[in-house]
Amino acid sequence: MVKITLKGGVVREYDEGVCGYEVAASIGAGLAKSACAITVNGKVCDLRTPIYEDCELSILTFDDEDGRWAYRHTASHILAQAVKRIYPECKLAIGPAVDGGFYYDFDTDVMFTPERLADIEDEMKNIIKEEIILEKVVVSRDEAIELFTERDEPYKLELINDLPEDAEISLYKQGDFVDLCAGPHLLSTGFVKAVKLTSCTGAYWRGDASRKMLQRVYGTAFPKASQLEEHLLQLEEAKKRDHNKLGRELELFTTSDVIGQGLPIMLPKGARIIQLLQRFVEDEEQRRGWLLTKTPFMAKSDLYKISGHWDHYRDGMFVLGDAENEEEECFALRPMTCPFQYQAYLNRPRSYRDLPLRYNETSTHFRNEASGEMHGLIRVRQFTISEGHLMCTPDQLESEFKGCLELAIYMLKTLGLYEDVSYRFSQWDPADREKYVGTEDDWNEAQGTMKKILDNLEIPYKVGIGEAAFYGPKLDIQIKNVHGKEDTLITIQIDQFLAEKFGMEYVDSDGEKKHPYIIHRTSIGCYERTLALLIEKYAGAFPTWLAPVQVKLLPIADRHKEYLLKVKDELEKAGMRVELDDRNEKIGFKIREAQLAKIPYMLVAGDKEAENGTLSVRKRGGVDLGAQTLDEFMNFILEEIREKTIS
Repeated sequence: MVKITLKGGVVREYDEGVCGYEVAASIGAGLAKSACAITVNGKVCDLRTPIYEDCELSILTFDDEDGRWAYRHTASHILAQAVKRIYPECKLAIGPAVDGGFYYDFDTDVMFTPERLADIEDEMKNIIKEEIILEKVVVSRDEAIELFTERDEPYKLELINDLPEDAEISLYKQGDFVDLCAGPHLLSTGFVKAVKLTSCTGAYWRGDASRKMLQRVYGTAFPKASQLEEHLLQLEEAKKRDHNKLGRELELFTTSDVIGQGLPIMLPKGARIIQLLQRFVEDEEQRRGWLLTKTPFMAKSDLYKISGHWDHYRDGMFVLGDAENEEEECFALRPMTCPFQYQAYLNRPRSYRDLPLRYNETSTHFRNEASGEMHGLIRVRQFTISEGHLMCTPDQLESEFKGCLELAIYMLKTLGLYEDVSYRFSQWDPADREKYVGTEDDWNEAQGTMKKILDNLEIPYKVGIGEAAFYGPKLDIQIKNVHGKEDTLITIQIDQFLAEKFGMEYVDSDGEKKHPYIIHRTSIGCYERTLALLIEKYAGAFPTWLAPVQVKLLPIADRHKEYLLKVKDELEKAGMRVELDDRNEKIGFKIREAQLAKIPYMLVAGDKEAENGTLSVRKRGGVDLGAQTLDEFMNFILEEIREKTIS
């Protein structure tokens, strides 16, 4: 017998070898029906997994993140089986679950048009009705190679050959369909209820632009049709809010093929918003003791060799010159600012009395992103970031890290993004030592220090193994765009390696020379990415303090223009951004145009307003605030701007 501790601390005994599904069934038929996977001592496992030792076990349903992934991963296998039934010559690549759904990559000459996706979806529903049992089989490397050679699946063979020698190789059989997969999966195709294929795009094999372009079919799956319908409605809303679409419609930014991918052009309205954000950030950072620097956009390779970027990050850099010619100078555009600001620290000898020393900079960076990775303003090749580097003593580290985090949280709350973020503690991967500088003891010390800080601050983080920078662990503040794709918005990193590499020292109170700890941080992250998220968050209807045009003046007739020009002059003297619509159009048309442009306030003036010295005030969204004097209007709008109200 084995003792299994369930949710709530309940302990039950079962026969040795009992599987997760049998445990769920013993608790209740409803739970067995909704079970998707299990965790055994915290590790996610298949429902089929036999249990031979005492353990803690949790039953995962669709309501649990890992349960959803097992559910949708099974749906991706159903998709692949359907495609192979209809197009037997199609080659299979990969098909994981992702946030909001799943996808599968296929190599085929057949173009997956919307009509063909509908046929594939119908076949998926047939497979679900057949209630085909999924069976996990562990095989040897030779057996796996033989199977996928017979099936003429070159992508699967490549994946097998890339696995470590000691890796367990498992397959999942689903009738006549077999896939290379670690799982977990549902017990049968019949457990999947509501599916929908949503789109098809191109995707390079393994994200490498030098490899073949495959067709990536996206879909989603839910236990109930009502949940699927609600999700599809959310997708439609996401399309309306997509910054790539809305940002162009509102003339915030554009792109040009002759300039290049990932190099957006900020139009006047978008440039104004970024300018407002930069001024806000720099003023707030100065208030908190940060010192502004301005450093070059490029440097010789010598600088990057000291920092380690040349060895660990060169593929992501734009190199100017021959990187292999040691006799000629070679430059590179900067992918980050840290080694530049270190030179500011090295400008003169430092004492412990100089620390903490906080440098900030509005930095333009250049990163050679793969073409398949770029998306609107979210991921670009040139971007501007609110970057900072803080040199401190070990005793100051915790309080200074806390200060960096408090600054980031203040920024997020002011922008209205705080409720949308999550935290990830990004750590090194000791199995991939070549990726990092420093020893195992160094990393254990740095990560232990950071864990203590995060726990003391009660930050609810998830751990990301292998996601640290090559020089240190970091706290990544994550956020999702309207399509559910997660990106890093803000990072705060602890670095105990680069100070020594650059010879950065300070004389401590005991007269000894020591290397400072360094905190790398952003306060608002990449301005372009932040703008994209704000477009999507507010559907282009920015808070008044950030709106590129805050007030639109609408004369009913030409004779009212002179009155509104005086109003415009007064508003602009108060620092507001104002436009006058003096086109020869009906007032209803002008109001609709201003609404479509997401202008926060519209001031309408006709004979009555001009005679009484008032304004008819309308708020974005069709709210009529009635007649007000200019002073009355200015009092409340200036308060709204000053307080940075986000509602």
